[in-house]
Amino acid sequence: MAQAEAQQHPIRLYLIVWGWLFVLSTCSYLVDYFGFQGYLRWFLILLFMIVKAGLIVAVFMHMAWERLALVYAILVPPLVLLVFVGIMAFESDYTRFTRLAFFAMGQ
Repeated sequence: MAQAEAQQHPIRLYLIVWGWLFVLSTCSYLVDYFGFQGYLRWFLILLFMIVKAGLIVAVFMHMAWERLALVYAILVPPLVLLVFVGIMAFESDYTRFTRLAFFAMGQ
């Protein structure tokens, strides 16, 4: 009879990741506490959010131990979507600029 081998990860790994999530959440809170403003504030908040999401996906959702094809199938579509959102944001600024320039000339 074949024995089913189950991979068990040490509890230490989960505790370390939990600790890092706590530290990153504290840093995210401190961004508001110290009153950072503008692009620096949003950059830091988004950076901490992405790192926390990466830790959760990698360890708690076991993506770090999956086949590379599955990792690509799950992670690439959201990344491509973010690229498209960035392109649309750039194009919307250009469109707004051209409309303001065009309608300002007509007055």
